[in-house]
Amino acid sequence: MLNKKGEALSINVIIITVLALVVLVVLIMVFTGRINIFQQGVNQQSQTALLTMKIGYGKCQPTAVDESTFTKEFTAAESAPAAEEQARTNFKEVISRCKAFSDDKTTCESSACVWG
Repeated sequence: MLNKKGEALSINVIIITVLALVVLVVLIMVFTGRINIFQQGVNQQSQTALLTMKIGYGKCQPTAVDESTFTKEFTAAESAPAAEEQARTNFKEVISRCKAFSDDKTTCESSACVWG
């Protein structure tokens, strides 16, 4: 009689390995999807914060670079309230600096702001 125990064991190992790989791939897909959803939420939150601050703009406004810097700082802060507040404070200072030049277009543009 032929002994088939060794052959059965190797097939079982192959099946278990394939199943483990499938589970691993599914887990990676799930967590990658969740991370993307989280990142989209953080980006949306930073855009909402920016739009809220834009309400306070006058005729002399911060540049797109200033807005982009705020968005990057706010997004990088993710769930750290102190860092988010620091990003807001920094951007409020830029808005205040530009507001101080709301009387004259030339002065506004020469002070690293844009006339809007």
